[in-house]
Amino acid sequence: MRILKYIFLLLLLSIVALSIFIATQKGEFTIERSKIINSPKSAVFNYVNDYRNWADFGSWTAEDPEMKVLYPGVTIGKGASYSWEGKDGTGEMRTSFVKENDSIAQKMNFNGTNSSVFWTFKDTIGGTNVRWKTKGNMSFLFKVYTALNGGVDKVIGSMYEKSLANLDKALDYEINTFSVKENGLVKKPQTFYLAQTFTSELSKVNKNAKIVVPTIVAFCEQNDISVNGKPFVIYHTYDIAKGLAKISICVPIKKEIYISPGSDIVSGKLDASEGAKTTLTGDYSHINKAYQKAVDFVNKNQLTPDPQLSHIQIYLNGKNEIKNPSKWVTEVYIPILPKIIIPVKTYVPVPAKPTTTAPVAPITAITPVKIDKPTVKPTPSKKSPTTKTTEELPSEF
Repeated sequence: MRILKYIFLLLLLSIVALSIFIATQKGEFTIERSKIINSPKSAVFNYVNDYRNWADFGSWTAEDPEMKVLYPGVTIGKGASYSWEGKDGTGEMRTSFVKENDSIAQKMNFNGTNSSVFWTFKDTIGGTNVRWKTKGNMSFLFKVYTALNGGVDKVIGSMYEKSLANLDKALDYEINTFSVKENGLVKKPQTFYLAQTFTSELSKVNKNAKIVVPTIVAFCEQNDISVNGKPFVIYHTYDIAKGLAKISICVPIKKEIYISPGSDIVSGKLDASEGAKTTLTGDYSHINKAYQKAVDFVNKNQLTPDPQLSHIQIYLNGKNEIKNPSKWVTEVYIPILPKIIIPVKTYVPVPAKPTTTAPVAPITAITPVKIDKPTVKPTPSKKSPTTKTTEELPSEF
């Protein structure tokens, strides 16, 4: 029994000594990893900026498949957040700062350890240089955990390295796998819609659509307005050189309604028309290729675009329906003016009217009538009895 007491006391002293050692260790840490991702900067930024994509590249998901992830209403941009519960504990992350296509700052709490997380995105040869950095103060439990697993740099650093490799793999396939189909001329029916109209940078149109569409849908629900189809964007102008466009982000509705003046949401109508259509299957970053294919079709067939607007972009599905960007479907439609057909005058002869004549009496044989010549008695000449005169006939003969 005495030996067991000594062993127990030795273990207790070892635990206390280890605890004191761990407690006196420096709690501050800074971990940083970077990798060149084989995708455009805007695509990488947008992917990382949405917490719903983190389960696709975070190495912790593969290590803990039973992890429960909770998403609030906003998962993109400043103020976005998400939380999780796993075998190693619970955590929460919130975005505190965003600079478009450049950097992201976040705050994280994991089992009581608070840290600041920073992302930077830089164009480089071969794609985008992504730098992922974390600074924080370890709680006592986290000190124990990292001490037993090789140190904080190994624990967090290896997690970041695996996650960045997964990010490159996910983006390389999901972002760069796409196709564009030429649909030719199609007819588009009359459409009523509610919209918000403003000028936007071309690179931010899809981001703005993700914000505006839910706002209009919520407006429809509050006012008992029936939505009738997929959301779309009307490009009133499209300036590639300046990177700007005047757009209306629209939600189609069943019946035409009128909105009182001064509202951010306006109502409108697209008349039935015919136009050139192409379909993009893949990430939105390739939408310009679908637009250019539609333009090429218009030019090749010598069609006349409708001058009232540039084109229409219809979101058949997206992140809300399908998680994988390679399977998103977006249509591009360029309205065209109908061709003017000049009627050709064709001569059609008018049938002649039948000639009517008076009936002719049948010809009967005429019996010649014998006319006796009158006998003219000679008048005796006073000059000479031997002189003869010429015999004359009446003038009608």
